[in-house]
Amino acid sequence: MPDHAELTLADGVRLHVQISGPADAPVTVVLLHGWCLDRRTWHHQIRALLARDNVRVVAYDARGHGRSTATRRLSATLGQLGDDLAEVLGTYAPRGPVVLAGHSMGGMTIMEYADRHPEDFASRVGGLLFASTTAEGTTHTRYGLSPQLAMLLRAAETTGAGVLARCGAWRPHRAVLPALRPGIRWLLFGDGHGEEAVEVTMRAVARASLRSIGGFRASIGAQQRLHTLAELGDVPAAVLVGERDRLTPPPCAASIADALPGTELTVCPGAGHMLIVERPDEVTAALIAVTDRAATSTAGERARRRARARRRSGYDRAA
Repeated sequence: MPDHAELTLADGVRLHVQISGPADAPVTVVLLHGWCLDRRTWHHQIRALLARDNVRVVAYDARGHGRSTATRRLSATLGQLGDDLAEVLGTYAPRGPVVLAGHSMGGMTIMEYADRHPEDFASRVGGLLFASTTAEGTTHTRYGLSPQLAMLLRAAETTGAGVLARCGAWRPHRAVLPALRPGIRWLLFGDGHGEEAVEVTMRAVARASLRSIGGFRASIGAQQRLHTLAELGDVPAAVLVGERDRLTPPPCAASIADALPGTELTVCPGAGHMLIVERPDEVTAALIAVTDRAATSTAGERARRRARARRRSGYDRAA
C-alpha cells in the first residue's frame, strides 16, 4: 500500500504526496500531472511500475490541485511549480537517479525545474518522459479549429481565466460538472477512449481550485523552453503525443524531440490530450524503457552532465 504524506513548502502551501515502493530502489520515478488534474491520472503507470518491485514511485498533487492546498494567485506560475518540484525531490528522493515524467503542465514543470535548478537537474535526473506537453506555450494550439475560430476561443479562454483566477480557493460546484463533461470530452479526448478515462479526468477537475484553473493560464501560454531542453544533453528521454491532441498537438512534441538528442517521438493514432489514460499501455511501455536505462546510469554520467550545467549557469566563470 502506498504511503501518503504532506509536504509544507517554503511559502506554506501543503502538497499531498503519494510514495510507493522500496526506499532503497535503484531509481525513483516522479510523476507530474497536468493542469486542472491530479496525481490519480497516472494510476495505470503507477500500478505497472510497482509490479516490477525495483522502482520507487512519487506522485503528488500540484499546488491548488487535488488534495494539496490552494496557492496564492501570484504563485500560480510554472516557475513556482519548478521550485516546488525541487523541494519534493529534496525531501522524497534525496539520493540516486530519478526519472521525471510529466503530462501536459507536468512536462512544463520539468522544464522549469531544469531551467531554474540546472546543477541539481544534471546531477540527479537519469531519464525523462514528456506526454502531451509543449515547450512553446500556445504557439501551436489551434484547438483543432480554423485560425479564426481558434483566435476567438483563445481570447474567450484568456478572459475567462482572468476572472477565475480571482475567484479564490473555491472548486467547481458539483452541480455544474455534468454540464462541463461534453466540452471536456471534446477538448481533451480523441477516439476510442473508455468512460473510465473520462471519469478519472472529471474527478480531478472537480478538485482543482478556480484560482488554479484560471491562474496558471498566463504562465502556461507564455512559456518558451526549447533552449533549456537543447542544453540538457543526452538524457534518456521519450516524447509521446496524441494524433488528435487539440491543446498540445504533434508539432509541440516534435519540437521537444528535436531539442533532445536521440529522443524518439511517438504519435498515438486517434488519441487526444489525455494520453496517459487514453493510451496507458503505450505511455507505460515508454516510461519503463526510460526507467530501465536510468537505473543503470552511473554517477559519472550524471557528473558530466552536471559539469555542462555548471558551464551553462556561469558557475565555473564565477569561481
